[in-house]
Amino acid sequence: MLQKGWGSIFDHHLYNQPALYAVIGDPVVHSMSPDIHNASFKALGIKARYESIRISKENLLEGVRTLTDKGFKGFNVTIPHKVEMVQIVDEIDPLAKKIGAINTVGVENGKLIGYNTDGPGFLKGLQQFYKQDLLKANVLIIGAGGAARAIVMTLVSNGVSRLTVANRTIEKASNLFVNCEQKGQALTINEAEACLEQFDLIINTTPIGMEPNKDKMPILLENAKQKTYVCDIIYNPLQTNLLTKALEKGCHVQNGVPMFVYQAAMSFEYWTGRKPDLEKMTEIVNTRLLQK
Repeated sequence: MLQKGWGSIFDHHLYNQPALYAVIGDPVVHSMSPDIHNASFKALGIKARYESIRISKENLLEGVRTLTDKGFKGFNVTIPHKVEMVQIVDEIDPLAKKIGAINTVGVENGKLIGYNTDGPGFLKGLQQFYKQDLLKANVLIIGAGGAARAIVMTLVSNGVSRLTVANRTIEKASNLFVNCEQKGQALTINEAEACLEQFDLIINTTPIGMEPNKDKMPILLENAKQKTYVCDIIYNPLQTNLLTKALEKGCHVQNGVPMFVYQAAMSFEYWTGRKPDLEKMTEIVNTRLLQK
């Protein structure tokens, strides 16, 4: 089911009104993507509009066809459509193909081009704050879903070699390394907790820490060493329970805002060829979240 009124959007397109972009998923009602993209269009003087459009899993193909029929120039893809979108696009970027998931689609001459900016966006956000040599870091990734896959593939592609994935189902953790140029270690969560002092960088890619699991922990930090860098890709709330416990342990922490902003900025640049103001995007996200 599509959330918006398509007749009015089509009328705008017919009369050469703003170029249309969107985020599609289910749910998307709380997405902050329209806030940051529309502000960026306005700041750069680009005649465009970005919307949130709910498309159910059963209606994904029909919904995407509707977007292209109505003249959309591009769209972001969020849960639960990132993997399925690989089968729908006409062309796919090599990194997105390796990851096996798409979060950004550009429409060029009627063709759908799929990209994945989640992994590169995470890396750019991490490099903004992580000042140690990432190539020498012993990295633990918690979770084995789409976000974990994007991050693993991106880190491997950029020369990070000491990677461990911890997941409740160890088979899923092992599968993340199938398409990698190198092998990594797969552990259960309990096994990872027992040897946590080995790791320099811990990255949570699971939704544990968001509602309805806001008070839960994806991993216990009792054995983490001081000064470990703990990153949670969740940005709402700004400080998860994991990051609170990490601070109590004397660890350095980073939330998911940098990843969210950088992946959005990369999508924006694919579509427009222009670079948005990253500081302004970050300010918008932080301001909105602090108001909650």
